[in-house]
Amino acid sequence: MSGKRKLGVIGAGGIFKAAHLKAWMEHTEVEAVAVCDINEGRAREIASLLGVDAVYTDYKEMLRQEELDIVDISTPNLYHSEIAIAALNQGIHVLCEKPDAVSPAEAQKMAAAAAASGRVLMAVRNNRFTPSSQFLKRYADEGGLGEIYTGRCGWIRRRGIPGKGGWFTTKELSGGGPLIDLGVHFIDLATWIMGNPKPVAVSGATYAKFAHNELSDSAHSAFGEKREDGVFDVEDLATGFIRFENGATLQIEFSWASNIEEETNFVELRGTKAGASLRMGELKLFGEAAGQLVDLSPVKTSGSAKQHHEGNIAHFVDCVQGRAKPIITPEHGVDMIKILSAIYESAASGKELHL
Repeated sequence: MSGKRKLGVIGAGGIFKAAHLKAWMEHTEVEAVAVCDINEGRAREIASLLGVDAVYTDYKEMLRQEELDIVDISTPNLYHSEIAIAALNQGIHVLCEKPDAVSPAEAQKMAAAAAASGRVLMAVRNNRFTPSSQFLKRYADEGGLGEIYTGRCGWIRRRGIPGKGGWFTTKELSGGGPLIDLGVHFIDLATWIMGNPKPVAVSGATYAKFAHNELSDSAHSAFGEKREDGVFDVEDLATGFIRFENGATLQIEFSWASNIEEETNFVELRGTKAGASLRMGELKLFGEAAGQLVDLSPVKTSGSAKQHHEGNIAHFVDCVQGRAKPIITPEHGVDMIKILSAIYESAASGKELHL
């Protein structure tokens, strides 16, 4: 009998295949034993790639039948909390795709279930696991930026609506559009580097102007399954402003479609000692030295360090094995979903909301 941790996959769609599959196949301490997806053909395809025989279309049946140590959840957003709580209640460690949940109440239930079970619950925050992000976090923690008092972040696309008419654009299943889809990534990255200050108020606005536009220039629009007769009841652009308990602020903008020159993502932070710009993975620092203004960039190095989802999954397994403490906690998820939910509420009411 293998000493490896036994993995069950729940959700075998595009994000699992593109971002999770390779990492699990190469991990020497984890063995996939079952795959579940409501689309049996899709489940069987991933099972074949993983060398797994057990295939399910009902995750509850899989949890009953299989002895699992870990589940990886990559379903539509609505089901993240339900599945995670069910697994945690059975003593199973949970890795869950972002966003953690579609409401603060569900995120809180997940955190409570994790605390009660003593198991690791980790939502994917893959952008923390790049060389530039890791360097900037350490630089900030060591005081290189000084007091980080404001910043801005975003991921804006010219045309890149994923799975139009499918679950991505159906609010009941997704919880929203680019704010909840893309905002999780860079709001998290910015606030993590800032030291995870507590959010206290938000103001936001959302727009839907491209629901009937079929043009695309982004590879990311390939995610999801398009439906000609489907629903589009989410935003395609969101802007906002977050205030934190320590007085810091963060401006945000996330879009699937808008009339800009080209797609980009970024985190920009302003500190009393230096500022930082992390744009499309390229890091630059701006400060003073020897009485002069200076621009700095870390020298690029090559190596075998795991990045993005591979790095996130490696860290998750290290935490499951007791080798590391999680740098991504359920409490981070609760704060994140509070922010996103409040921005949607602010956009609807036209007022700033206090958390």
